Amino acid sequence: MSLLVVGLSHRSAPVSVLERAALNADTQAKLLQDTLAAEPAAEAAVLATCNRIELYADVDKFHAGVAELSTLLAQHSGVGLEELTPYLYVHYEDRAVHHLFSVACGLDSMVVGEGQILGQIKDTLARAQELHSAGKLLNDLFQQALRVGKRAHSETGIDRAGQSLVTFGLEQLAAGQPVEAWAQGKRALVIGAGSMSSLAAATLARAGVAEVVVANRTMERADRLVEILGESGTAARAVAMDAVADELTRADVAISCTGATGLVLTAEAVRSAVAGRTPTAGSEVPVASTPAAGKAGSDSRSVETVRGGFSVEGEAAVAGFDAAALEQHGAWVDNAPGEQVRLSEAETIAALAVAGRVPEMRRERTPEPVRQVALALLDLAMPRDVDAAAHRIDGVRLVDIESLADASADAPMAADVDLVRTIVADEVAAFGAAQRAAHITPTVVALRTMAADVVASEIARLDGRLPGLDEKQRAEITQTVRRVVDKLLHAPTVRVKQLAAEPGGAGYADALRTLFDLDQETVAAVSRATPHEAEGKNRGPA
Repeated sequence: MSLLVVGLSHRSAPVSVLERAALNADTQAKLLQDTLAAEPAAEAAVLATCNRIELYADVDKFHAGVAELSTLLAQHSGVGLEELTPYLYVHYEDRAVHHLFSVACGLDSMVVGEGQILGQIKDTLARAQELHSAGKLLNDLFQQALRVGKRAHSETGIDRAGQSLVTFGLEQLAAGQPVEAWAQGKRALVIGAGSMSSLAAATLARAGVAEVVVANRTMERADRLVEILGESGTAARAVAMDAVADELTRADVAISCTGATGLVLTAEAVRSAVAGRTPTAGSEVPVASTPAAGKAGSDSRSVETVRGGFSVEGEAAVAGFDAAALEQHGAWVDNAPGEQVRLSEAETIAALAVAGRVPEMRRERTPEPVRQVALALLDLAMPRDVDAAAHRIDGVRLVDIESLADASADAPMAADVDLVRTIVADEVAAFGAAQRAAHITPTVVALRTMAADVVASEIARLDGRLPGLDEKQRAEITQTVRRVVDKLLHAPTVRVKQLAAEPGGAGYADALRTLFDLDQETVAAVSRATPHEAEGKNRGPA
């Protein structure tokens, strides 16, 4: 196994770099094609989320592979190689496996225990399979990663304290008040109609807002979400995107999560919306100490966000609503043709890992003054939908991905993280053993193929010497010879597979080829065969 991963994430790069390096679906496909065309890579897969871009490949040369994959990431992300290189990390072989398994369990997410990353890993594998860029190694790796992630969530309580990212954001807006008390009677504007926006609208409705207005580029999607909300007894209506500015003047809280590449709400639009407005009762909150940043100028961290579907905890956050209908709505938007909508959704738990974060990104906390709020803004998009400069406008409170990451930085790590790490370590060892054992399989198959050829040759020679044998006698002799060969080969082949699974066991395949003088081309041919074909060869006459 020569697995190599080169990537960048919220742990290694500032949000400004992650925003610029984001890869859309077409760019990911082109990156995979170019990676396969590169000399060192035989297989490739791209795991791209809102705060993670990782290129996995099966390479035959480590240094050449690192250089090639880094160059390809820079070319397709649009970020120069010299600028990108300081933020890249590299994992190889077992460390690469450990990294992906940790990612699948949510250990490498900004929100520890976040489970929707499993959906992104599944999408990554499906894309690689569709483009025929994933071979046996990456298929095995990503399928096992999915199993490991599911095992971590089923066998530990890493996500038992989970809440939706929407709820976490609303808690920050409420600034210490119960969300239900803070939201009671407010008018809410939700911009976007995807998975995260659906969860946001349902969470606001459950918290007791007086009205939910859904704005979206495609009215059909907005109408569908409004219909779901209406069936739960919530006053809701749909508007077109060009009505956002007008609706914002009447909204007390606005949540935005779209796939736009530019700003949806500029600072000027927000300033106009709150001009002359009086803060609502009970709206005193601390002023966010997060420095202002432009669309691509922030140096803060990102929170793991994902596409499609609701988590179990997300469904719990909207108890009383038709969660299944909301989930189907999100999946419907994800799979809809036409405009590409990048949808974000994530779980969060109260316990967040601090270890491994980029030291230079940590900020000193200072006491925060109190301000009156007329408009509360929650931006859950990446790249951001709301101009970060809006937080300096009087009467406005802005919480976005960066400030959520900052707010979570001091939370303690979940007690179950250590259990998940143990699971990951065990699964990495098991995966490595399985890969090493699989490495010797072509040699064993080639050995049995050679034995079958020897049996066939000797039976043919026996037919020439004893032409008078009837069919029954000939069949009995043939079966006897095959049983002898099977019994002679059984113990050595079973044992060599066991030995090969141990660390350093790769040399047993070479020893087997040397001892039995196996044709290297035959072994290579078996290696290139599909698992089904190899299994068929293994069930040959011998």
